[in-house]
Amino acid sequence: MELDLKEILTVGMVLFAVIDIVGTIPIIVDLRSKVGHIQSEKASVVSGIIMITFLFVGEEILKFMGVDVKSFAVAGSFILFFLALEMILGITLYKDEEPSTASIVPLAFPLIAGAGTMTTLLSLRAQYQTINIVIAILINIIIVYTVLKSSSKIEKALGKNGLGVIRKVFGVVLLAIAVKLFAANVKGLFV
Repeated sequence: MELDLKEILTVGMVLFAVIDIVGTIPIIVDLRSKVGHIQSEKASVVSGIIMITFLFVGEEILKFMGVDVKSFAVAGSFILFFLALEMILGITLYKDEEPSTASIVPLAFPLIAGAGTMTTLLSLRAQYQTINIVIAILINIIIVYTVLKSSSKIEKALGKNGLGVIRKVFGVVLLAIAVKLFAANVKGLFV
């Protein structure tokens, strides 16, 4: 295991795009208006714990179910592909129930550390060093915390159009990452 700044930046950007904390500011603002105070610290810490735990035990869970990491990575590339389409086209393919509180359940899971993030973590583990992924997770948790704390200021500064542009740009980046992840792992399924 060795630290690699390029890997940390790559994994960090992938997680930033998947978590899409900037793109979820409208959801966070809506949650705040419905339930009042958002517990930024608690949501950030719990989502970090979920991601790091899944990074280490997710592969064992897959082995227990008889699924290899390459297959999971290919499946993950499909999820990333659809998440990217949602971001680029402004559509919703996955619908969730309305949250009733802004505590761990709607924020930490599934908004921050949801199915897309979990899939991405295991997919990234097939290509990158674990220590670099953990550092990228921690950097993203700091970003998530900062955005949660200042979501109303960010929304005012960027406006709806600015948020839309950022969401679409990260959607295109995520689409390219999904294609790369698919290409890198699909060969391993037929060997």
